[in-house]
Amino acid sequence: MAERPLTLPSPAPNRTLAARVRALREERAWTPERLAKEAGIQLATLKRLEGGGPIQPGFFTVGALAAALGVSLDDLFRQAQTAEPGLWSAGYEGRDIESFVASLLSAQISTVADVRLTPISRKPGFSKTRLTHALNEAGIAYTHLRALGNPKDNRAPFWEGRISEGRARFRSLLRSDAAQAELDELAEHAAQERVAVLCFERDQQRCHRHVVLETLRKRMSLPVSPLA
Repeated sequence: MAERPLTLPSPAPNRTLAARVRALREERAWTPERLAKEAGIQLATLKRLEGGGPIQPGFFTVGALAAALGVSLDDLFRQAQTAEPGLWSAGYEGRDIESFVASLLSAQISTVADVRLTPISRKPGFSKTRLTHALNEAGIAYTHLRALGNPKDNRAPFWEGRISEGRARFRSLLRSDAAQAELDELAEHAAQERVAVLCFERDQQRCHRHVVLETLRKRMSLPVSPLA
C-alpha cells in the first residue's frame, strides 16, 4: 500500500516536528539508530526529518515514530518548549566540527548565522556545504550573511592590533543597504530564537563580528553570550 503523504503547509511545522522528535528521543537517551530501529524506518529518513529540512514525512512514518516513542500524534506535533531567544558569539578557531556542533546543541542554538565574507575554510567541516550538512543533521538551521562579512582589505587591523581602526571601518560598511537588510534579517531571527553569529576567530575582540553583535545588542537589547 502506498504511503499517504502528510502535507505540511510551511517550514514551521517541519521545524516543530523535528524539534519534538529529537527532544523525545533524547529524553529516552536513544540514539537515532535506536529510534529508527524501534519505528521500523530508515535511519536516513529519521536524520532528514530531525534536520527540519524540506521533507514531507509520510503519515505512516510519523505514526510509526509516535508509536515507538509512546506518544499520540497530537503530542508529537506539540511545540517543544523553546529556550529564551538571544545572540551567541561563535568562533571555530581551535575547534573540530563535532565539538563545535555539540557546543551549539548544548546552548540550544536554533540558527547559525555565518558572517564570513566567503564561507570557505581549510578546517574540515567548516566550509559552507559541509557545515550546512553537519548543522542540519543536528537540527540547526544555517544562513550565510555575506553583506555582514569583513572585506579582505580590512582584516589586517584586527590581526595587527589596530582593532579600533578595523572596527571603525567596518561600522561604516554596515551603513550599506545590503548590510542593513541582513542586519534586519538577523534581528528578526534573534527576536524569535537563539542565534549563533559565526566567524573564525575564537576571541570575539579580534573579529569583526564584535561590531555586528554590538550593533544588534544596541538595537534589540538582547543578551550576547559566548559559545562555550
